[in-house]
Amino acid sequence: MRGIDIIQSGGFVMYPLLTFSVIAWAVALHKIVSLWDFSKQSKKVNSDIHQAITAKNLANVKLSYQNSQSSISRPHEVLVNNMNASKEDMKERLARKLCETNSELKKNLWILGTISASSPFIGLFGTVVGIMGSFKAIGTSGKSGFSVVSVGISESLVATAAGIIV
Repeated sequence: MRGIDIIQSGGFVMYPLLTFSVIAWAVALHKIVSLWDFSKQSKKVNSDIHQAITAKNLANVKLSYQNSQSSISRPHEVLVNNMNASKEDMKERLARKLCETNSELKKNLWILGTISASSPFIGLFGTVVGIMGSFKAIGTSGKSGFSVVSVGISESLVATAAGIIV
């Protein structure tokens, strides 16, 4: 069976599930690329900072953090740029920057949570629609054989499986 045949055999419920699947894959791939880039930038910043600290050059440490595009360097930049601040003030600024970095890393994860929570229920809805179709076929034909209910049962099983897979 081809992919389009499977989608069509699952009924109309398959279209939102297909849409959710595409969105989930797009978000996941974007997150993978973002985290890979974040890791790469973090390693570069760490290397630059290590060289500056080894050379005992505080100006280069500050410059490395300021020139970094990685959000990992923002909390460190607070520490380096506010060395004369009070301990409480430093904690507050650092907590704020760490929260911003954490928020940036979690960006768009709510989409995956929403899709993963709702897709099984959409598949279950497809199950109900398929079984209702089977009962309707029994009612219209007056027979209850396998050939009468197989289309509705097949539709319900395909929709259930797709909801679970997504």
